[in-house]
Amino acid sequence: MKIRPVTPGDAPAIASIYNYYVQETVISFETEPLGMEEMRRRIGAIAAEYPYLVCVDAQGVVQGYACAHRWKERAAYRHTWEISIYLHPEKRGQGLGNLLMQELLLRCRAAGCRVLIACITEGNEASLAFHRKWGFRKVSHFPQVGCKGGRLLDVVDMCLLLQ
Repeated sequence: MKIRPVTPGDAPAIASIYNYYVQETVISFETEPLGMEEMRRRIGAIAAEYPYLVCVDAQGVVQGYACAHRWKERAAYRHTWEISIYLHPEKRGQGLGNLLMQELLLRCRAAGCRVLIACITEGNEASLAFHRKWGFRKVSHFPQVGCKGGRLLDVVDMCLLLQ
């Protein structure tokens, strides 16, 4: 596996991975799948300012991605970023998330980020354990802030101080 910066040509694979989580899980709070143009727009906007990485196999097929983006819009938060990591559902548990996280942390530090936030749906034990392993700690719990699939969902924020 190889980690590299995202390209516009990665949009179809990223959309496919992300839309699985939109349609089949409560991990993403979006309720409708994203179209290709919207995914390209989002990738371009994020990658223009923040680290956006893909993990590709030996054939160059995207198996997962990770990105950082501004956590909140006000200027005082400019060094605090939120991160997302999504893997092809069949590739979970194979170490790809670790490869992406390692490189994402390096790039976030190099770019001057001081704090990373991971916003996780309560009950997503795999993600909570993964972030704890990387040094993130729980800093907030928001009860019933999301509603998807007829379920009221809690959100946990985890935080990692980089500098």
